Amino acid sequence: MNLYTPRILIAFDFGMKRIGVAIGQTVTQTARPLDTILAKQGEPNWHAMTNLLKKWLPDALVVGIPLNMDGTDQPITQLARQFANALRERYQLPVHEIDERLTTKDARERLFNQGGYKALQDGQVDRIAAQLILQNWFAEKWRH
Repeated sequence: MNLYTPRILIAFDFGMKRIGVAIGQTVTQTARPLDTILAKQGEPNWHAMTNLLKKWLPDALVVGIPLNMDGTDQPITQLARQFANALRERYQLPVHEIDERLTTKDARERLFNQGGYKALQDGQVDRIAAQLILQNWFAEKWRH
């Protein structure tokens, strides 16, 4: 990516029931929560996904890959990679994968601190986790 060309990125926190979505851009290297897409056994609502990508027209996508603390795969790791591959094939966009260890835990803590248990409802955790995934991607991959 050219450093001086503004780019929009959408990040995903993959889950078996919900996929958190966040949006960000390279100029300020910031991200914000965007949406939660429902999934059935890890299969996203592709219609909702297509509508979201048509609306925001991202230049690239970022998918969080869940790993164990020691860096090894866990049962959901391969499913998240399959999701990233499906995004590449369906939308013909660059898809970046990033280690997402502890993002969901961090998202839960942030939301709980802001509003208690009530703040943990409605897929908020998934959206905040996606935001953290994208912020981590900017911190690791974009800054020179």
